[in-house]
Amino acid sequence: MYEFDKIDVKIVNLLLEDGRMSASEMSRRMGDISERLIRYRIDRMVNGGIIQISAVVSPEALGLTIKADIWLEVGADQVLEVARKMAAFENVTYVACGIGQNDVSIQVVAKDTAEVYYFVTEVVRRLPGVLKTTTSIVPIILKDVYQWRIPESIAKENGNGEK
Repeated sequence: MYEFDKIDVKIVNLLLEDGRMSASEMSRRMGDISERLIRYRIDRMVNGGIIQISAVVSPEALGLTIKADIWLEVGADQVLEVARKMAAFENVTYVACGIGQNDVSIQVVAKDTAEVYYFVTEVVRRLPGVLKTTTSIVPIILKDVYQWRIPESIAKENGNGEK
């Protein structure tokens, strides 16, 4: 487990604000942290698989203005197989396996509700192992996964007794 300190948390949260922010801008905004240290820490976190820096595409900019969450009940021995098949579809933006009433959760993007309806009825429900689906159109997302910030409380104390 990687131990974040206060500096790491600030760096990651600044990158979440703007993934192209320079080390010099971060240094300016953080105060007493050098550009060199910031670059070192970013490289360490990227190389360690702790963070990745990438582009986030807006489906709406591509005309895909409808988002839907779909929950699947799946035969017990087919959960991973169905989840992997769901992950292969271009219009599926999220796939997770769960424990409880629903076995697989997916999010899809589409140009309209008719496209969502077709995908659910003609693609998802026809997959072997899918027993039942529940669909919810998502008109508003207030916070997406890539907007999540590392809580300050997760920062470990450094050698100076500071977090």
